[in-house]
Amino acid sequence: MDALQAALLALIQGLTEFLPVSSQAHLVLYSLFTGTDYQGLDFDIILHAGSLVAVMAYFRAELWAMARDWTGSVAGGRATADSRLAWLIIIATIPAGIFGLLFKDAAEVALRSPLIMGSALIGFGLLLGWADWRHRGQRDEYSLTVRDAVIIGLAQALALIPGTSRSGITITAALFLGMNRESAARFSFLLSVPIIAAAGLLGVRSVIGNGMQTELPVLAVGFVVALISTYACIHYFLAFIRRIGMQPFVIYRVALGLVLLLFFIR
Repeated sequence: MDALQAALLALIQGLTEFLPVSSQAHLVLYSLFTGTDYQGLDFDIILHAGSLVAVMAYFRAELWAMARDWTGSVAGGRATADSRLAWLIIIATIPAGIFGLLFKDAAEVALRSPLIMGSALIGFGLLLGWADWRHRGQRDEYSLTVRDAVIIGLAQALALIPGTSRSGITITAALFLGMNRESAARFSFLLSVPIIAAAGLLGVRSVIGNGMQTELPVLAVGFVVALISTYACIHYFLAFIRRIGMQPFVIYRVALGLVLLLFFIR
């Protein structure tokens, strides 16, 4: 892989990881159109590391408040809104962690096909559109209950199905629970931190066992481009949905799903 290809893949990752459009489907589409092989686990990890640093940098104030107050509450201090939100993030992470450990490898092998991805893009995209149109409310992330966190966590586990989009399905669940668009997106982004971090640590173990496949300069390009593009994507996505909503992403998902179904099914 050269630096230009690394930058392009990192840009795709950065622009689609937190949009409700499935980053996995876009990376698979890139491979199908270009005829290139999977970029390698070490490169995949470095792209997600760039996205992780970006989301942590963007929400640094919220994450610091949550970590500080959660630590204090565990040590016997007073519970606060931020410590409670931290507990809800932990609770919502558990279902995806369990299902991911049990079924991730099997799901990637059995479900990684244009038919599955195209159907997931269309089906879950329409569900997102319905939630945004009929069920959007005024709740924010601090109003969530333990039951709400479990529901969103179970929805996040559905992202094991290629083409679903982790951010898309968690935002959909949050909208169904009466959250407003921005709060649904913020909770989804905060929820990504432990999932991406845990997946990265598991991947690092495999890389240590199998060795590096990608040169360090290429990894550096991928990391920087993924970081910058992810940060910009989060900022402009939150501003975009405040004014326009989710429907443009629904239309895009349906169109992309139809492309997969029409051109890549044999």
